[in-house]
Amino acid sequence: MMKKIFTAMMGAALLATSATAAFADSKTVKITSIVEHPALDAARKGVKDVLAENGYVDGKSLNWEFQSAQGDVGIAGQIAKKFVGAAPDVIVAIATPSAQAAVAAARGRIPVVFSAVTDPVSAKLVKQWEKPGGAVTGVSDMLPLEKHLGLITDALPHAKTVGVPYNPGETNAVVLVEGFKKIAESKGIKVVTASAPSSGDVLMAVRSLVGKVDAIYVTTDNTIVSAFESVVKVGMDAKIPVFAGDTGSVERGAAAALGFNYYDIGRQTGQIVLDILNGKKAGDINVQGVEKTNLHVNTESAAKMGLSLSDAMVKKAEKVVK
Repeated sequence: MMKKIFTAMMGAALLATSATAAFADSKTVKITSIVEHPALDAARKGVKDVLAENGYVDGKSLNWEFQSAQGDVGIAGQIAKKFVGAAPDVIVAIATPSAQAAVAAARGRIPVVFSAVTDPVSAKLVKQWEKPGGAVTGVSDMLPLEKHLGLITDALPHAKTVGVPYNPGETNAVVLVEGFKKIAESKGIKVVTASAPSSGDVLMAVRSLVGKVDAIYVTTDNTIVSAFESVVKVGMDAKIPVFAGDTGSVERGAAAALGFNYYDIGRQTGQIVLDILNGKKAGDINVQGVEKTNLHVNTESAAKMGLSLSDAMVKKAEKVVK
């Protein structure tokens, strides 16, 4: 009898030791995003997939937690402080406001990897792209603005004015609007902006462009993208073609987009997270950009917006939504 009890006790001790060892080997990654929409959700999935493919499986070897700030900068700050208090191995922050909140809360004590941040230097996340130093690095989604203007003028050769709704409180949105305006005006095309400080303001902002513009262009401004259906509605009602900076918006109704695959951006981000979990210092890893772009078109939406896409453009598209 005593032998059975001893054996059971030893077995329990071994199981406890094994569980402790497994827990000790696991890593904790906290991930936050300023808002949820298809592009940013795809980036988040890319991070998680890379970690899983390399042995960090959620619930087993990985303690993974995601929280959305629901478009509220104040909530982004609260999430960042909560995450820092939990002392994870890495914090991943998607989009500029969440990244700024995470970096401010972490104060260099915990590695922060940003993703889908347009201009990390202007956002004061890092001082430079190469060997940024400190405990911050990540992946930028700086848009090829000249190519985007080319897409619009290819589809609408007679366009003279382009409307751009944007959130003036979002650093990346301001950088993109200013950059696009500079390029467009150098080619004789006027840019009319419409301010939308929150997703609830998007419909009214876009309506203010009706009668003033030949096309509407949406960058990767998270506030505008989160309410993209409002932009599409105005485009269809007023027969103004809508172009986008992310391909995920084409399935939501944009006539065309030349953009990144945000899942790929997430995978790049995931590789950086993996490197840090395996011992690299965040500050020694260069900030990365994305070079490859894909053209997606939506022929049905374009027609409803009064635009007939050329056969050449449709043939060139990697994806055609009908």
